[in-house]
Amino acid sequence: MGETISVTGMVLQAAPIGEYDRRIVLLTKEKGKITAFARGARKQNSRLSAATDLFAFGVFRIFEGRSSYSVTEAEITNYFEELRKDYESAYYGMYFLEVAEYYTGENNDETEMLKLLYQSLRALSAPGLEKPFVRSIFEIKAIVINGEFPGFPAEGTWQEATRYGVAYIERSTIEKLYTFTLKESSKRELYLLADRYRKTCMDRRFKSLQFLEGLEAFS
Repeated sequence: MGETISVTGMVLQAAPIGEYDRRIVLLTKEKGKITAFARGARKQNSRLSAATDLFAFGVFRIFEGRSSYSVTEAEITNYFEELRKDYESAYYGMYFLEVAEYYTGENNDETEMLKLLYQSLRALSAPGLEKPFVRSIFEIKAIVINGEFPGFPAEGTWQEATRYGVAYIERSTIEKLYTFTLKESSKRELYLLADRYRKTCMDRRFKSLQFLEGLEAFS
């Protein structure tokens, strides 16, 4: 017999199912990454419509059936509306969602990845933080959380500030992750390192990343 439980999480994916329903992927603190169905979420005036959009973060009431979960209610505390209003920010955000989906699994303790995702989405709208800088920090920290961080490369000549930046990302708490900065030349080195780490540790071509790389090439 199934039961209804409350989970805190964020919508990573959302897709239409049938005429009125929606299938979502949630990253939750209690259950890790789960797939759930929201019946009638695509109906006009459905209380689950906005709650099952990408980026929606809050408390979800889900019914645990034999083979799937169903969303029955949701209390959303952050829709990240600022990302939806700017297509560049939206693509950065969608890339972060893709990475979180790639790295997480059901019934795992994904608390740190959920916290990283939440704080990184907030950082995309923070004044004074360039989006490529946020992206590089997010990528490196995601690799650290997943236990795959290879350390600073032994070869090459790197600025001391760049070494400091990578060490800070590796050791910092999520809450303080975006509280440092680097000069432009060190930021460029950080971008190169983050790209190297990603290509080494993530064996997937992310759809949103292809768009972002085009944007960054012209920035």
